[in-house]
Amino acid sequence: MGMTITEKIFAAHSGRDVVKPGELVYASIDLVMGTDVTVPLAVEVFNRIGAEDVFDNTKIALVNDHFVPAKDIQAAGLSKSMREFAGKYHIKSYFEVGRSGLCHCIVPESGLVMPGDLVIGADSHTCTYGALGAFATGVGSTDMAASWALGENWFKVPPSMKIIYKGQLPEMVGGKDLILHTIGMLGVEGAMYASLEFAGEIIDQLPLADRLTLCNMAIEAGAKGGIIEPDHKVVEFLNGRSNRQYIMHTSDSDAVYANVIEIDVTHLEPQIALPYLPSNVKPISQVDKITIDQVVLGSCTNGRIEDFRVAAELLRGREVAPGVRLIVIPATQNIYLQMIDEGLLKTFVESGAAISPPTCGPCIGGHMGALGENEVGLYTTNRNFKGRNGHSTSKVYLSSPAVAAASAVTGEITDPRRI
Repeated sequence: MGMTITEKIFAAHSGRDVVKPGELVYASIDLVMGTDVTVPLAVEVFNRIGAEDVFDNTKIALVNDHFVPAKDIQAAGLSKSMREFAGKYHIKSYFEVGRSGLCHCIVPESGLVMPGDLVIGADSHTCTYGALGAFATGVGSTDMAASWALGENWFKVPPSMKIIYKGQLPEMVGGKDLILHTIGMLGVEGAMYASLEFAGEIIDQLPLADRLTLCNMAIEAGAKGGIIEPDHKVVEFLNGRSNRQYIMHTSDSDAVYANVIEIDVTHLEPQIALPYLPSNVKPISQVDKITIDQVVLGSCTNGRIEDFRVAAELLRGREVAPGVRLIVIPATQNIYLQMIDEGLLKTFVESGAAISPPTCGPCIGGHMGALGENEVGLYTTNRNFKGRNGHSTSKVYLSSPAVAAASAVTGEITDPRRI
């Protein structure tokens, strides 16, 4: 019996020839990632269990991204705790403000994840790295602390679900629309604890940025992780980022899946997730006229240079509608520089956008753009739970960068193909 790519990765990291879904394995870890909001608790646990050192200071990444630049004294304390831990144990991949970015963008950008890796991160969207052919999943701060000490942890091998995208990708439809449509089909528990394996001719055509978006939101369907078999686009992306050896696993032809779903995208429209769930999805033609107060363009879901190129093309020569706030957040400092070099920042500023340094702030409603009472936001982020992005009466709709840019111009949720 064959194995899926996910099962092969767990087998390789647990010293076994074969693993099956549901089995408990003890597996070595290639990277442990934490952020300013999850590391401080893990530091407390690490000290409490009596650990004397980390297992490997080159296999830990600590990223300032959630409440940075520090929004208040408490946030400053969180970063300080992580900074001191990084210094004490000589963590090589510590990302300070000004040299940092959103964790799920700067970690791949820095060449810290390779195909075939097993990665954990104390953030639920760690599943993003599956786009590189790794298995990556989110854990709690306690598991992160144990993994810092041991370099391994226990896992239950997840069953795999295969999503095959076929047909022809329509204009102004991309990775965000694919994953929103898929989550709408599955529901927020439709892939509970599974590894969502994305495949098909459409995946082959997608740029890596869109694949990262797909895997980023696998967790919104309840998945343990999202994963895509690596190809030449992954190899090209990794070229020059790392000299570490890697294995490009693929699923066997006789691998067993818990479910296989085929989706023809030929007639797919831009998708919108309505409050208050990322699964509350409708094609844009079925969304009523919704006036918006704020647009957030960025996040670990859609804060890459490809996303900003799409948005800038729609905003060039146009202005943000009166009464609308457009907040643009490059996901890393390198993306910020690319936007400068390509003239994208000039386009955004001339249109009336506010430019933020890399931060998760608006996505979690804690910084750099929280919504007020009864305000409506259109975000390219990954979650729109009640009260997540600001006041409990605020509402957030989720969309692609193209829809976000078009809507910023009109002041209401707008099909980008209209403009």
